[in-house]
Amino acid sequence: MKKIINFTPTGTQTTRENSLAPLHPNEIIEEVHEAYDLGITMVHIHARDPKNFSNTYKSEIYGQIIDGIRKNCSDLTICVSLTGRLYPEFEKRSEVLELMPDMGSLTMSSLNFPQGSSVNEPEMILKLIEKMNDFGVVPEIECFDSGMLNYTKYLMGKKILTGPNYINVIFSNIFNAQLDISTVSSIVNNLPENSKVCFGGIGKHQLNANILGLIYADGLRVGLEDNLYLKDKQKAKNIDLLKRTHSIIENMGMDIMSPIEFKNLGFGNKKINSYR
Repeated sequence: MKKIINFTPTGTQTTRENSLAPLHPNEIIEEVHEAYDLGITMVHIHARDPKNFSNTYKSEIYGQIIDGIRKNCSDLTICVSLTGRLYPEFEKRSEVLELMPDMGSLTMSSLNFPQGSSVNEPEMILKLIEKMNDFGVVPEIECFDSGMLNYTKYLMGKKILTGPNYINVIFSNIFNAQLDISTVSSIVNNLPENSKVCFGGIGKHQLNANILGLIYADGLRVGLEDNLYLKDKQKAKNIDLLKRTHSIIENMGMDIMSPIEFKNLGFGNKKINSYR
C-alpha cells in the first residue's frame, strides 16, 4: 500500500528562536533535497526574505526556492503557500501562481489560530481557484473541520473544483476539529470519493494525526511547519520527523508513494510536463 508523505519544512510562525526550521531560501532548498533523498512524495513551501527572514509573497524569492528544488528533484511535486494569514490582497497571495508551480494551497474557509487568523472569504477562494486553473496549478485543498470539508464537496459538485483532488485534513487547532474518535470518524465518513487525503496535526498531535492518516486516509503531512518538537519539548529537525515517519510506515508494512507515481496521478502542473 503506497502512502503519501507531504513534507512541510517551514511555515509562517517558525523563527530562529523557537525552532530548528529552515528560513533562508538556501536552507529550505537543502532540507528539501535531504528529505527527497530519504523519501517524500511532495513538498509544501513557504518563502522567507533572505535578508531578515520575514515571510514574503514575492515570486522572485519563491522562484529561487522552486528552481533550487527542481535542480536536483525534478520529479517532486512542489506546492506553494497561498496563505490567508499574512496578506489580504488577492494580487499578493496569488502572485506566485504565475511561476506555474505544481500545486497551491487553498484553505476552504476563514479560521482563527492562537496567534492570529487566516482570512479566506468565499470570493477569495473562488478567485484563487480561477487563477490556479489559468496557470495549470492543482489546488492543495486544506480543511480544518467538517464545515470546510462540506464546502469542498459543494464546489466539487458544482464542478468548480474539477480535480484531481488532493485534501489535507489538519487536526488539533484549538478552534477546529480535534482527534477524538467521534470527530475523526465523522471526517473519515464524509471524505469525498476519488480524492487523495492526508492527515496533519498541530503541535504534539502531529504524530497521532499522521498515524491515523496512514490507517484511514492516503497518507500524512509532516514537518516543522506544524510541529516543532520530537518529544518532551526537544526541538526537532525536519529529518528527525521524517526518519520517525519512515520507521512507522515500514513497521506498518506500507510503502511510500514516489514523486513520479504522485505526478502520474495528475498532481503536477497541468500546463507543463517536464517531469515526463
